[in-house]
Amino acid sequence: MSAPVLLVIGAGPGVGAAVARRFGSEGYDAALIARGEERLASLAATLDELGITTTWAAVDITAPAALTEAITTIGQRAGRIDVLHFNPSVFREKDPLALSVAELLEDVHLGAASLLTAVQAARPFMPSGGRILATGSMAADRPWHLAASLGVQKAALRNLVRSLDATLAPAGIRAASLTVAGTLGESAAFTPERIAEALFEVASTDDDRWKPEIGYPG
Repeated sequence: MSAPVLLVIGAGPGVGAAVARRFGSEGYDAALIARGEERLASLAATLDELGITTTWAAVDITAPAALTEAITTIGQRAGRIDVLHFNPSVFREKDPLALSVAELLEDVHLGAASLLTAVQAARPFMPSGGRILATGSMAADRPWHLAASLGVQKAALRNLVRSLDATLAPAGIRAASLTVAGTLGESAAFTPERIAEALFEVASTDDDRWKPEIGYPG
C-alpha cells in the first residue's frame, strides 16, 4: 500500500514546514505548494534529509487554473491525498479607511477563497477518512484594526471550513480550522512545532468526536 499523502498549501519555513515534519514522522509523504521556488526546493531538500519523501510545485495559489493543475498532478502521481493543510494568509498593515476594496478582495482570495480551489481539486483523490485542516487565528474574533484584512480573511476561512465539513462529512472526509489564540513564536506555546502537533491531533480525531473549529490552546 502506498504511503498516505499530506498536501501543504502555502508551505513555508514556519508552520507549514513543521506540519510536514510532524506528519512525515508518522509515515506520510509530503507535497508542498507555495509561490517561492527557491524556498520550496530548500524545504523539500531538508525534508528529504529527514527521510520524508517530498514533492513540490511553485504556484501562485490565487490563480485557480494553475493551482488546480498542480494539485491534480500531485494527486495523479501519488494516487491519493489524505490530508490537506491550508496555511496561507496576508498581513497587510492598513486600517479600514486606508484599505482599498481591491486590496481586501485580493487578500481574502489568497487567505480564504483559494482553499475552495484547493479542496475542489483535491477531492477526487481524497479517500474516506481524509482530513482538511486550516490554520486559523484569533483575528477572526478579535481583529486588529490596523491590519483589517487579516480578520476578514480568517473569519471567511473559518466559515468556509464549516461549510466544507458539512458537505464532505457524508463521504467520511472532515474539515477543521485551528484557531490559534496568540502570535507565532511569542512563547513556547506558539512555536510552529506545537501548532503542528495540535494540527496532527485534530487530524487524528475520530468522526464521532469531530469539531469543525478547535481553539488553540484548548
